[in-house]
Amino acid sequence: MIALGTSERGLAAHNSIDRTMQRIEMLVEREMDALASRASIDLRESNNGKSQALLELGLAARSLEGVPLDPELVHRLKALRGKLEANRAVLRRHLEAVREIASVVADTIKDREWDGTYSQHAGSGGAQR
Repeated sequence: MIALGTSERGLAAHNSIDRTMQRIEMLVEREMDALASRASIDLRESNNGKSQALLELGLAARSLEGVPLDPELVHRLKALRGKLEANRAVLRRHLEAVREIASVVADTIKDREWDGTYSQHAGSGGAQR
């Protein structure tokens, strides 16, 4: 096995990081577009894809230990972080809306199912006087 020099190792890691960042950006943009346009999207699959890509990014970043960081790469990583924060905020709003809608639906179902069978007169066998 041939050991890579610092510059070759740095270039290989940089290329790996670049490809992974592009994939993360594509996944985030696709998810954001789908949520904004209310298109159907499998959020579990989307989340799994982002998680896998972020794991790969972390592994690739470890290979840069001891290698000077390219300022352009640092700038792109900061931009990616901003996109991920925006994605998190949109997902949080989406989840809050889903919870609110679920609560309204649950309350509506409860109200429609209640027929007065169990009223305050239940202690007297249900008979009214």
